[in-house]
Amino acid sequence: MGVATVARPWLRHYPEKVPAEIDLSRVTSLTALINDAVAVYGNRQAFESFGKAITFTELGRAANAFAATLQARGLKPGDRVALMLPNILAYPAALCGVLIGGFTVVNVNPLYTERELTHQLVDSGARAIVVIENFAHVVEQSLHHVQLDAVFVATPGDMMGLKGHIVNFVSRKVKKAVKPFSLPGATGFAAAITGTARPANVTVKPNDVAFLQYTGGTTGVAKGATLTHANVHANVLQCEAWLEWSFARQGDPPNYQHVMVTALPLYHILALTCCCLFMMRVGAKCLLIANPRDIAGFVKTLRTSRFTMMSGVNTLYNALLNNPDFKSVDFSNLRFAVSGGMATQAAVAKAWKDMTGVPLVEGYGLSETSPVACCNRADIAEFTGTIGYPVPSTDISIRGLDGHEVPQGEPGEICIKGPQVMAGYWRRPEETAKAMTSDGYFRSGDIGVLNPDGTLKIVDRMKDMVLVSGFNVYPNEIEDVLAGHPKVLESAVIGLPDAASGEAVAAYIVLRPGQSATPEEIRSFCKESLTGYKVPRHVNFRSELPKTNVGKVLRRALRDEALRKDD
Repeated sequence: MGVATVARPWLRHYPEKVPAEIDLSRVTSLTALINDAVAVYGNRQAFESFGKAITFTELGRAANAFAATLQARGLKPGDRVALMLPNILAYPAALCGVLIGGFTVVNVNPLYTERELTHQLVDSGARAIVVIENFAHVVEQSLHHVQLDAVFVATPGDMMGLKGHIVNFVSRKVKKAVKPFSLPGATGFAAAITGTARPANVTVKPNDVAFLQYTGGTTGVAKGATLTHANVHANVLQCEAWLEWSFARQGDPPNYQHVMVTALPLYHILALTCCCLFMMRVGAKCLLIANPRDIAGFVKTLRTSRFTMMSGVNTLYNALLNNPDFKSVDFSNLRFAVSGGMATQAAVAKAWKDMTGVPLVEGYGLSETSPVACCNRADIAEFTGTIGYPVPSTDISIRGLDGHEVPQGEPGEICIKGPQVMAGYWRRPEETAKAMTSDGYFRSGDIGVLNPDGTLKIVDRMKDMVLVSGFNVYPNEIEDVLAGHPKVLESAVIGLPDAASGEAVAAYIVLRPGQSATPEEIRSFCKESLTGYKVPRHVNFRSELPKTNVGKVLRRALRDEALRKDD
């Protein structure tokens, strides 16, 4: 970037082996990254799920077969393919197949309701979807509103060597976890990755779109962050430059393989880049945890596995620490544990270090930055309470409301520039313009402080976004759903501190005259349109809401009032 070191104080505190810049000439495509990993690490284990591991060679074979299947269905380079999958072996196979074929991945939370899924499919213009059978009924509901050229139904057992997979899904009534669904013409994912057909060669260019990563940004309107192959590949190389030097230990055998515990869902940008793609780049294995909410099952997996790295959010680490069996896990191989997605609490970090002997290394990023923008040094001895330093080839500017940089040590909006910053919001030029400064920085919407040593500390969020266990929840969306309730006159939604999830959604509701309702009635109504973590935990009925003189609801007044009551 050519910015002087004096203007980037963090460079003075970089580890000796970390460059100020990555070599941007090495940034090509994720297709190249995948093909290189398969060629270099072929017989190494790449992903493990439910005790079954697949090699890089097996991953490449399945990915090529899926790419060929999509091409045979008439999909063309640039077409969007939705992946509605948890952390099972089908996810990396589908992901790599979509990218190899030159298509664009649209990541979808498997827990989304019909309303949420339909919005994402319509907005992205997806032509195909891969969905786990447990939520195929939601796809069936969405097909009343959207048309797809191909639907593939995956099972947790795909790629695990099990026999008896159903090839064509029309209607199934199976185990209790799978609701009945009818998807005439749908194909089993297992059938889509069999055979030896090779996809037609596709030239994937760095500026081709790799992902539409949906986020509410700072407005609450769900929109796709357009991440190119170059954006994400650059971020992988930034992570490699920042971290790889720290992984080795004296006495490691040749070709020592690291194992990353991957409990964050791969459809989440943090796990996607830092666990899935970065680990492929360095030849490590991802230990996939399909259901991290099952803490007892998660701990059981850890007790029977060798792992060297781990990623998670504050609430996940806290839940593990509060499981009585977690102390019996073997941490002797653990070298690195990264925490992101939400603020890491100092008490959790201390308990983690006391239990495992390894400090939590906190980082920071957003969907719009692929995601990593900042990270603590990997060689810290103790939790720092900051988000660390900007990673190589990244510039951070702390700016006031007037758009100018604030004096060092004063709070302002964190603005980010680097090769990992998105190309813009999908088909939303006005939203893109709002998110970028005139000199090319992405406006994060987070308030931070640049410390004298170049580390950054998050102070607060500029908007009213609620962060529940690392997932963004946007009050506008919930208020829109509440407005559809026949008894609700108006509402306001805020986030309140919660020991279990960091924050919990709280709804303040004014009912229509003469109406009465219960909190459970409101929550049940919300569950019809919202994923579980978005449903208000707290429901409060009021006669009026605090407002400005022009009628805008003052959410902060509600939050301040609630916090005063807790004091």
